[in-house]
Amino acid sequence: MQHFVCPSCTNKVYFESVACLSCSQAFAFNASAMQMVAVHSIPQIPAAPGTWHYCDNAKHGVCNWTAATQGSKGLCIACELNRTIPNLSEVGSLEAWRDLERAKKRLLYSLLRLGLPLQTEADQSKRLMFDFARNTTTGHINGVITIDIVEADTVERERLRQHFNEPYRTLLGHLRHESGHFYWMSLIENKTPLMEFRQLFGDERADYQSAIARHHATPPMPDWQGQFVSPYSRAHPWEDWAETWAHYLHMLDAVDTAEAEGMEPRAAGFSVGTVWPYNRTNIYQDEPFYSLRERWIPLTMAMNSMSRSMGHSDFYPFVITPQVFAKLAFVHDVIRAHRQSTWQIK
Repeated sequence: MQHFVCPSCTNKVYFESVACLSCSQAFAFNASAMQMVAVHSIPQIPAAPGTWHYCDNAKHGVCNWTAATQGSKGLCIACELNRTIPNLSEVGSLEAWRDLERAKKRLLYSLLRLGLPLQTEADQSKRLMFDFARNTTTGHINGVITIDIVEADTVERERLRQHFNEPYRTLLGHLRHESGHFYWMSLIENKTPLMEFRQLFGDERADYQSAIARHHATPPMPDWQGQFVSPYSRAHPWEDWAETWAHYLHMLDAVDTAEAEGMEPRAAGFSVGTVWPYNRTNIYQDEPFYSLRERWIPLTMAMNSMSRSMGHSDFYPFVITPQVFAKLAFVHDVIRAHRQSTWQIK
């Protein structure tokens, strides 16, 4: 993720910030400009024409993006995608929603920078939507990503991570994974890359429910890491794609952030090594996959060492084999081809 600065004094601020600690300027993230803009922060006084203002969900403390209009229906582009929000009368729901929105905003930041559509081309009514509710099943159906808000409870999420023997489980990871199912519908299903998809991931026409049941009933095969990015990837080609999609987004955002923060480990001789500083690139738009791969490996090694030095688990507890890199390259190529409109619906 790129650097963000206060629009008034250019002090460095976080993606989730709502006001500058240096000059007290109120600001919000504007998705069109991909930067922070000054906002009208007094709701009792009508804003002047052309003045940016917060999304209406800012009143709940869950959003710091700008809205197109002011008032009860003035939602930002991200909050407009919410179909269901938690019952705010229940204890803990507001805090859970806040954490979910922060993760969702980071997902949408990546999707917008990649220029990806928020609806399928074949059926414009199938729009990416979100249901955040209690006592539901986390997953994706026809464009709707559902997250059980219990996942926002760090203790319960860790219990589930250990129960399912997962090396990594976060809200952002869930959202990136589930968005992969949506983009399989949007970018792969009934399109030219479907045949190549089947060569790499397998035949998605295999019975999904039976495949998931087998996955949970049998331990991972000993050599699963040679072909899959995670144990769950082996369950079904759809899950393999979704896990690979999520890891591709992990790569993009982490490398982009490392570059913005001046943390490129290649400067210390981890890999190819060259004169610092490197020329900044638009990683989401212009970075070739081979270059992304060469930057990702030393970055994860460096960050794993940093995490271990602080007594934490590995930053990236996965091994990426050539077979998995081939799948990641396919995700990269599908996204680039979509933007160039070179693959069309059959």
